[in-house]
Amino acid sequence: MAVTRFHPTAAPTTMTTELNISVQAKGWDAVSDVEAVVRRAAEAALASKIVADKLPPESEAAIVLADDAFVQTLNRDYRGKDEPTNVLSFAALDGEDIAPPPGEPVELGDIIIALETVLAEAEENGKSPTDHLSHLTVHGMLHLLGFDHMEEEEAEIMEAAERNILATLNISDPYA
Repeated sequence: MAVTRFHPTAAPTTMTTELNISVQAKGWDAVSDVEAVVRRAAEAALASKIVADKLPPESEAAIVLADDAFVQTLNRDYRGKDEPTNVLSFAALDGEDIAPPPGEPVELGDIIIALETVLAEAEENGKSPTDHLSHLTVHGMLHLLGFDHMEEEEAEIMEAAERNILATLNISDPYA
């Protein structure tokens, strides 16, 4: 597991987010330096202007690189869909205004990404696995920060944020 303390450059120096990245499935070596790819994408999301007002001064998030079977179990148990999906986000606050104990970081939540689905979608859409994984990491981080895509207007806002963040990583529009 890799733990990184990230200090967004666009925010006051007192803001930090700890990223706990865990590779739980074999096969993620299909993405070169996978933990660095995930960290870079998560940090880009955290550094973006659109999330600046949503990011607590001290926070932490977990990103788990799993396999389809693990994600399918979570998807079935928590969403009632007995199939794998590419990424699941479990926001810890989910709109609630819960303050952590003094001196403790705010838990943003967990992101779980499914290996086989990511690789299949990347191939199917002619994208590199690295770019697709970066997109899903950004997508998951935005969910942890309160973004959603259930309604058309919300989806437009979230997709625009994803495009802008991915552009900072030199990744083309995933929706084009």
